This record gives sequence, structure tokens and C-alpha cells, in this order.
Amino acid sequence: MRIRIEPGPITSVASSNVYFRGDIANAEAAAAQRETIQRSGQQVVGQDFTQAGWGRVKSDTLRLLTNERYPRGRIVNSLSDIDTTANAAHWHIELDSGLPVQIGTVRVEGAERYGTATVERLVRLAGLRPGADYSLTRLQDAQQKIADSGYYTSVFAYVDLEPGDDPATEAPVVVQVKESQLQSVVLGVGGSTNNGPRLSAEHKHLRLPVIGWQALSKLQLERNDQQLSSDWSAPIEDDGWHWLAGGRLARQIDDETTISSLRLSAGKAQASALLDRRYFLQFDRARTVNTVSKLASSDGNDAAISANYGWTWRRFDTLPYPNRGYGLGLTLGVGMTLGGVRQPFVSTQARWLGYWPLDPVTEVLDDLLTLGQAPDKPASSSRNGRLALRLQGGAVLADADAPIPDTLLFLTGGDTTVRGYGLRDIGVVQPDGSVTAGRYLGVASFEWQRPIWRNSVRTPWESVLFVDAGVVSNQTSQVDAQLGVGAGLRYNSPVGPLQLDLAYGVDAKRFRVHLNVGFSF
Repeated sequence: MRIRIEPGPITSVASSNVYFRGDIANAEAAAAQRETIQRSGQQVVGQDFTQAGWGRVKSDTLRLLTNERYPRGRIVNSLSDIDTTANAAHWHIELDSGLPVQIGTVRVEGAERYGTATVERLVRLAGLRPGADYSLTRLQDAQQKIADSGYYTSVFAYVDLEPGDDPATEAPVVVQVKESQLQSVVLGVGGSTNNGPRLSAEHKHLRLPVIGWQALSKLQLERNDQQLSSDWSAPIEDDGWHWLAGGRLARQIDDETTISSLRLSAGKAQASALLDRRYFLQFDRARTVNTVSKLASSDGNDAAISANYGWTWRRFDTLPYPNRGYGLGLTLGVGMTLGGVRQPFVSTQARWLGYWPLDPVTEVLDDLLTLGQAPDKPASSSRNGRLALRLQGGAVLADADAPIPDTLLFLTGGDTTVRGYGLRDIGVVQPDGSVTAGRYLGVASFEWQRPIWRNSVRTPWESVLFVDAGVVSNQTSQVDAQLGVGAGLRYNSPVGPLQLDLAYGVDAKRFRVHLNVGFSF
């Protein structure tokens, strides 16, 4: 038996229409949702017809309906009408939203040691207050906030859609948790190209006696950095803010220079997926010893107190592997030096990180036009990859003779700043050749990140080409940036991006290997 198949011309999607039943059809509050659903369906018009594409459009349309307000929504009719004479497919989907669902009370299951007040508060802060419309996005945000609180090893949150016989009854939010141990100790062994091998020990207490705060104490030993710190945080309040306090003893070794420092801070912070804010008081004291130059040393009396405000804004599509988006961080401080000489100073820092996919060009232009808006497009699988731009700047404004502690000044160079140079190798060069911290900082990094494909399948590996530049100075008129160029590999591991780079320091005239794990902004 022989079977001969003639496929004929390709059929394209000529139209894609969505029709509504139920509350969503006329509700004014659902106007934006209706428009989003209809616009999503229109995106396939002009594409080649496939059965998989038809199934994907139906599932995406239903998801857009059930994610907001109408979790009981369903598809009641669907039709893919093929016009064989015009080689055109006309798609029709009819949705029945049913009644909208409003949020009711919060029910916590599994909470014993830490109570339920914090969980209930975090659910409300995510926007799931009694009477609010159902939102899967807010539900997932609440689940993430509870998991990030540190009190629980696992969290599962859902809305009970069967509260009773009346479908108009408010649906309770159910949060199932598994509590963490009250105290824990973590011992760590690691390493980096910046600092060599690393040993660390952490002790965490989730509810200190009397005050009920969390405390994380850490000892970290590296070749050029040793640090003992303790950070305390209060339970989150109804407005989303919480108190913070911390202290740190550190010793930092850079060639002939050793800086011993103490830092104490206290303030309040508010964190979310898109925006972090913090204001705090900070005390710094530092003692610098340079075995080559007495002018680069201090007597241990360099101290300062400052009031600071920090603001971090993020708009990345996916984390920890962003393909497009932007992030901006700003810190502003006003303070006074202490000790023998008291003089005012102003400190400021800024950070910027941006990603632009390279294919197609119209998407890059669209990203530039929508700067400041949350990306709503999925990560691209373009073979051309993306461009990444990182900028960092800082300044400490004070009289030239103001005794600013070195821990408030700037050094740069290393795995996450200017590659091709060692950790904190870039600073103010003294007449004897030693490097000290400066009052002005500028860093720029430009990367081309391109995924590696094999047999038409994208692998978890990426290739990278980059150019870095950095400068530290005590005067704005003395700007002599040091360059680093190179190439590297990225591996998208379960714990975050694993980065391996080979960089050439143009001014240092030497190659360096840099290894780093993780993404943070």
C-alpha cells in the first residue's frame, strides 16, 4: 500500500477573536483585562497555522482570564475554522468568566513557634486584603514574601475557591508553612579569584529573647579580608517597614596597606520585588597602616557619623537570568567627621544595570521607549543574545583636609568591577607607587552575552565579550581610566549564573582569570 501526501500551500492565521460571557463581558473594572486578553489573541495573526500554536493560544487566553478576578473561568467554546480556498485559519474562543472572586480572611496552617501575625501581615502587604479582587500575581508575591522572611523552610499559598455553596462568598487565603529551626549554624568553605580560599561560620537566631528580633552573626576569613559581623532585624510592621541594626569588625589588606575598621548602623528598611528603600544612621571608624608610606597611614582616629538614604529600583523580566530590563540604585548620605577635627561631608553613590536583547531590532527600540515600565515580554531565545551595560559612580564631597575614614572612600578592580585587575587594585596612586582609596569613583562595563546553541537547541552555556573601565581619584580633573578587555563563559546553574572570564588589564599589561557566581542588584 502506498500513501502519497501533497501538503499544498501553507495555511496562515487570518483572524483570532475572543468572546466573553459572564461578569467580565460588561464589568467596567475588567475593561483592562478584556483588552489584554483580546490583544494577546491578535498577536498570532499572520503566523503559520499549527495545531500546537492553536493549543497554546487557548491555554494562554484561559490563563489571562483566570490569573485575575476570575479563577473559576473556563473556555465554553472554541473553533479553528479553516478556509481551504483562501488557505486561512479563523480562530474563535468563547470564555465564561463566572462571578469575580474577592479575597476573604487568611488561614495559616502549620504555624506554631512563630505564630501567624507575620504571615497575615505579609499577605495583606502583597495586596490580598479582605474584599480585594483575586490575583494570582499577588498570591505568588505573598508566598515569596513569606518564604523570604526566614521563618519557614517551605511555603505554599492558595485561595480556597470552595468556601461554601454561595459562589459570591469571599474566598479565604490558605497558607501552609513548615517552620525553620529556632537556631541554626552553617559552616562554609569556598573561594574566589579575588581572595583565594574562604572559610565562614554563620549563626542564625530567628527570635531573640525579650525583643523577638532575628539575628545573623557571621565570621568570614579570606586571604585579604577578615570580617566579624552581626545583623539584627525586627519583624515587619503593618506599613511594610522594619527596624534594622548591625555591627561589623573588619580587616582589609591591599598590598602594603591594611585597614582595620568598625561600623555600626541602625535604621528602617522596606523591600519588595521592584523597589527597596532604606534610611539609617551609621558610625564608621578606621585605622590605616601602610608599611611603605606614612602619609598613607592614619592614627586610628578617623571616624565619622552619617545619616543615609538608599533607594533601589528594578525592572528585570526574569531573575536570576535577565534578558531585558533595568535596575537603578542610589544612596545619599550627609555626615560629620569626629575625633580631633570635625568637618561636614556629603557622600553619594549610583549604580545602573541594563539589558537589551539584540533580535529583532524593533524590540530594542521598544525597550528604550518603555524605559521605567515593568517588562511584560518573555525572555527571547535569539541567537544574537543581548547587550549588558553596567555603570557605577560615587563621590565624597568635603574639604581637602577632612579626615574621612578610608572605609567611606573608594577602591575598585576585581571580579565584579573592572576585570583584568586584582581586587581593589585601582585607586589613587601615591608617589611611592602604593594605592590608596579616593573620593571619586567611576566604573563602566559593556558586555555582549550570546547563548550557545547545539543541534538547534539552546544550551545553558553563553559566550561573553566585554570591555571594562574604572577610575578612582581625589580630584575630578584627574581622570585616567584603566581598561580591561576579555572574553568568558557563563553557565546558567541552579544556584545562579556561573561566570568564568579571561581578562587583559591594558594598563596592568597582564592577564587575569576571574570567577564569580550569582546575580544581584
